[in-house]
Amino acid sequence: MSATAMRTLAGISVPQTPIVDRALEHARKACEPYLFNHVVRSWLFAERIGQLHAIEHDAEVLAVGTLLHDITLNERFAGPRRFEVEAADLARGFATEAGLDKYRAQQIWDCVALNSTPSIGLYKEAEVALCTAGVCLDVVGLHYSSIPSAEMKAIAAEFPRLGMKRQMTLCFCHIAATQPETTYDNFVRDFGERLVPGYKVPTSSVDLVANAPFDE
Repeated sequence: MSATAMRTLAGISVPQTPIVDRALEHARKACEPYLFNHVVRSWLFAERIGQLHAIEHDAEVLAVGTLLHDITLNERFAGPRRFEVEAADLARGFATEAGLDKYRAQQIWDCVALNSTPSIGLYKEAEVALCTAGVCLDVVGLHYSSIPSAEMKAIAAEFPRLGMKRQMTLCFCHIAATQPETTYDNFVRDFGERLVPGYKVPTSSVDLVANAPFDE
């Protein structure tokens, strides 16, 4: 990416470009306040990790992917696929409409689709890996010490958590209760099994292998 205008947000230097501004505004409209703060913190963490480790990356792709990674995490979610994939399609459409080429739009799709699958996302391209790292830091504290304490406090002060643990738990339980077929192979299953009365895993990987339609 060519030289980009920058600005400081909660003490972190981030790109200030038309598509980043549009992604910020889109996230603000699509997300509840606690969730908007989460996606912004995740972006700031992701960008700062890249800076601290001198990881070369496309800062616009990282910004758009991280800011839009949770736009389907709400009670309006109705599937039919897992919420990350539905969000990834929307984010890629946003990027394409904004004029990004096919490769950069696909990187954004990967950022969104894999943000909650660190066992894959952390080993993808820099943009995807940084997005995953930023999101996981904010949700579960992954590599919490990678950001200096003073910077963490400044980011949280400007974009407070607003009861995110409780709010996200409610969203995950809503998905497990209303769209269980989207949860059999991802972390939302854990919330369903522990917190949603009557939740039943739609299928098992063991059954899928055993029932594959082949003669052996």
